[in-house]
Amino acid sequence: MGRGIAYVSALSGFQTELVDVSESQLQDAYEHAKKTAAKGVKRGKVKEKQAEQLLDHLHTSIDLETSTSQSDLIIEAVPEKSDLKQHVLKTADQHAPKHAILASNTSTISPTELGSYTKRPEKVVAMHFFNPVHVMKLVEIIRGLETSDETVEIIHQTAKLMGKETVEVNEFPGFVTSRISALVGNEAFHMLQEGVASAEDIDKAIKLGLNYPMGPLELGDLVGLDARLNNLNYLYETLGEKYRPAPLLEKYVKAGRLGRKTGRGVYDYTDENELIKR
Repeated sequence: MGRGIAYVSALSGFQTELVDVSESQLQDAYEHAKKTAAKGVKRGKVKEKQAEQLLDHLHTSIDLETSTSQSDLIIEAVPEKSDLKQHVLKTADQHAPKHAILASNTSTISPTELGSYTKRPEKVVAMHFFNPVHVMKLVEIIRGLETSDETVEIIHQTAKLMGKETVEVNEFPGFVTSRISALVGNEAFHMLQEGVASAEDIDKAIKLGLNYPMGPLELGDLVGLDARLNNLNYLYETLGEKYRPAPLLEKYVKAGRLGRKTGRGVYDYTDENELIKR
């Protein structure tokens, strides 16, 4: 998600710094941005001038403290683990300028809770993007208890400049889209577990029958099955039984089959030209 958000931000003309603990991941993200822009030009989705300027706007760093000290808007996109988000937001809060906004790309965690990790809760907000970021048009905006109107308005305008549509959602576990997506993805795993249909046919049915851009199993592999399981566990704890994770999903995560990032999830990505369900 971080690389996708950084790509869209830089392509929109914002000076953007992508921060990660891994230099190899940063280099991979940089190369991915170049390839994505080139594909966009070829398909007529990206202007040549935008693609040329992209690399002037996109920078990488492993130094969170220095990067945040020079930022007006910090968008945190680490995994949905409260302790990890707390560490990143506390660090950003300590080093960022007083006017800087701290946004979280959380899909489930309370922005009020996230704001409590900082000394500027009025400038903390949830800014939830969707995968793949350069394709999906929506950004959910969720304010915490102390988030100011000014902060929310700036996030609306920033998302608009990135070419996104926005919806403002009241703070509640899972917001709008994560609650629906988690249910659909979990039910798809139940159907796969029960032998209702193959993974390919479940995804094809949802895409062609319900007009989804991606099937729920494909989407799970894209965002990471561990991330999907984390979200479901959180919703199960906060909203109840209907979000209990499918046993097959738990089994895949235990086996290390996390999706695209590990080369294998519901589908096998060892040969990107031919996805084979195992």
